[in-house]
Amino acid sequence: MSPIPSAQDSLDPDVEVLALPEAAQRLGLPVTRVQQALRDHHLLAVRRSGELVVPAVFLTDDGAIVKGLPGTITVLTDSGFSPDEILRWLFTADDTLPGTPIEALRTNRGTEVKRRAQALA
Repeated sequence: MSPIPSAQDSLDPDVEVLALPEAAQRLGLPVTRVQQALRDHHLLAVRRSGELVVPAVFLTDDGAIVKGLPGTITVLTDSGFSPDEILRWLFTADDTLPGTPIEALRTNRGTEVKRRAQALA
């Protein structure tokens, strides 16, 4: 089994994160399925204080992965972006969106986010 990819924790310390068991509980999945989602580039994780965690904004309030996030991560991964670069891009403000790409994905503006990700390729 391949290792679980993770990015360096370049997030603001105020960004809420979930340990994998908590993320699994919110998604209604076993932890092994969350680990597979990380391997399949449907989610990104960071190591915070030695623990593998997922930014809470990657999950919806109704227990799903934010629509468009897996596709965006895949586009950027296939374009040669590292997990660190993808994480920074998702959380970096873009005045033309406006806001960050992850905020745009959470508010159903995924088409524009994916278009920008493809343009970076």
